[in-house]
Amino acid sequence: MSDLTGWTIALIVLGCIAAFFALIYCIYLVFVYTAPARYAKLISHNTTSIDDFVGSQPSARSCLKVVTMHNFGVGSKHVTNRVGLALKAEESDKVPGLKVTTRNDSGTPIPTSLKPPLVVGTIRMGFGHHRIAYAATSWGIDALNGNRDTYFHDFLNIKCPESTLIHETDQKYSKGSRMASEMGGRVEQFWGSLTKSGDEDSLRVTYQMAEQLRPVMLGLDKRSPIVASHSLVAAAAVAAGFTNVINLVIDNYAQWFVVVPGALNLVQGPSNYHAFLRMGVPPSQLQLAGHWIPKDLVEGIPSACARRTKRAGCKPLRLLIPVGGAGAQRKFVSKLIRALSPLVKAGKVQLFLNAGDHVHMRDAFIEALTSSGLEYDTVGDMTGVRAFKDALLESYDVEPKTSATLFSFTDYFTAVATTDILCNVADVLTCKPSELAFYPIPKLMIRRVGDHEAYSALRASELGDGTLEAREVEDALAYVELMMKKELLTEMNASIVRNNTIGVYDGCKNAIRIALERAEAAE
Repeated sequence: MSDLTGWTIALIVLGCIAAFFALIYCIYLVFVYTAPARYAKLISHNTTSIDDFVGSQPSARSCLKVVTMHNFGVGSKHVTNRVGLALKAEESDKVPGLKVTTRNDSGTPIPTSLKPPLVVGTIRMGFGHHRIAYAATSWGIDALNGNRDTYFHDFLNIKCPESTLIHETDQKYSKGSRMASEMGGRVEQFWGSLTKSGDEDSLRVTYQMAEQLRPVMLGLDKRSPIVASHSLVAAAAVAAGFTNVINLVIDNYAQWFVVVPGALNLVQGPSNYHAFLRMGVPPSQLQLAGHWIPKDLVEGIPSACARRTKRAGCKPLRLLIPVGGAGAQRKFVSKLIRALSPLVKAGKVQLFLNAGDHVHMRDAFIEALTSSGLEYDTVGDMTGVRAFKDALLESYDVEPKTSATLFSFTDYFTAVATTDILCNVADVLTCKPSELAFYPIPKLMIRRVGDHEAYSALRASELGDGTLEAREVEDALAYVELMMKKELLTEMNASIVRNNTIGVYDGCKNAIRIALERAEAAE
């Protein structure tokens, strides 16, 4: 009798569980069934049809995915504001000739002129997008020569509910990157797969968020040429009615969410160009431009490569090791510093460590240096950075005060710009395959944070100016041993010089030229 009672109870429990899951499934089916209507309502006021751009209508499940992700990222209660924010533009205290936009609390909009400004738009999400934007402005300021203003338009610099949305999204991404890098294993694999899952739905979600960001663009002159280093900026510009929009496509892995319908999407390499064509991006909205590099680095290629070639095999190998804006890589880079310490102590390697504005990375660098018994100098502001560079450029025989130098800052601009400045005096840029994978300096590509970055390392390797990705410290050390000799660095610098003669590094130069030509034609 007790056995029968036990079986009865078990069957009742199993029945309850089955009924629960059946109810959940029924609720899911209801959501799926109603999703197309909710999706149609969501996109009803959009400026551009993403479905037409990708060439297909979303399935019911895709509709549910897009609506759910939009509500998660933006919030179902957020009301789209179609009124432009009053903005002002002030002279940059960092870059001569550049004007920076901010919120104008007085409510007086930026005055229009016969020559609307060139607007380089970006979002301070990590260092990459900002770095690319500053690279573009370096060509813009020079090309315009005072004929029209150049604006640096960072969405996060415009204090408003829309910028808060972006900031919250960035915090989630940065946290995910750091966790994946620190935990490794299955977590890193899962995060890596997410960074490569940019299907048509990802573009639908991205563009829908861009519709929310219209007010950040509507305060600008719609005649302005827009050069965007983030697809959200380009999409927001298109949504706001701008017609001369250039989207600087990041990375070397084709995904839907990095291109923007209604914009001219410029890519850095031919494999990306081929892939986007195969995906169905209209040829009229796609063009191969070259790498996103600042003007001074491009123009300094002959002299910088000559200096590195002269030092190769004769002088200590200078490794510039920066961290990304998300502040990931702590574990890997700390292990690498410890592994390099015998070579540093022997005077064969010098370390330029840029912790950026990340306190936790500064502390990690200090711990790795002190535990390895390495003496180091510290630089903490832009004046010190420029003095450090100028001293090393004075003479072939000048070397840093110590074999390791730690660069750490409290302001964002200096954190980003320092890596670009030090590329002039470093022998090798040692970094993950981010936007820096495209830079005209010999590169040791170390462990990636997202799987999409692997293709940027491949681009560098095929061009001859970088290595394949070294995912383990032992692999990185093997490359360092090769770079301490003459042959590899000599060939890498020769490749950079050859690449430069065919315009590989002229991406930002071409982007500005195209934007201004289109603007002049429309005026």
